[in-house]
Amino acid sequence: MFASFIQLLKRLFFMTGYFSNGSYPQPLSLEEEAECLARMKAGSKAARDKLIMHNMRLVAHIAKKYGKSDLDDLISIGSIGLIKGVESYSTEKGTTLATYLARCIENEILMTLRANKRYANTVHLQNKLGVDNDGNEYTLMDVLAIKEESVFHQAEMSIMKQNLLKIIGEHLSEREQKIILMRYGLLENTTPLTQLQTARKLGISRSYISRIESRALEKIRQYLD
Repeated sequence: MFASFIQLLKRLFFMTGYFSNGSYPQPLSLEEEAECLARMKAGSKAARDKLIMHNMRLVAHIAKKYGKSDLDDLISIGSIGLIKGVESYSTEKGTTLATYLARCIENEILMTLRANKRYANTVHLQNKLGVDNDGNEYTLMDVLAIKEESVFHQAEMSIMKQNLLKIIGEHLSEREQKIILMRYGLLENTTPLTQLQTARKLGISRSYISRIESRALEKIRQYLD
């Protein structure tokens, strides 16, 4: 689903930075998580610390949605929410641990951002990301609830796509917007077109499409830099 968008990111960022897995421990398996929860309930501090350590990756993923220049501060703030979440979670809450922790982490970050009056143009875990094959809306919270590393990556791609569409709308000419959106299938229910297909639809030459596309991508790259 994200193939064309990732191809666009390759051209803009040369696959650096955004696709790093970082150095945080991998999430626990469901069995390991259940074992740690049971041990923590029995009073094990080691089990509590293990749950916190192996969910730091979730903190980093959420923190990155709110800023990069102060990412370390946001991760520190999110870590407080993570600790609170681990210590207050119980299976009786009717939700998975990942979903509950994600809510606690974001709440902690948002409280701090609001207090500092720096909260603007951010993406919430409750924001709609799209519609599944059965027609049901899903949010970032729903995505983060699934404990697969690829899903974290997919959620991040979706948020980056939202931000990129905003940049395209604000910084490209109408013709540049149309060509980029058609070439990479960035609108809902559209598929990527080749330069030749785009040229035929717009009634202009393929070489002209190529020049406009290159100029538009350079504008986007310069803005992001």
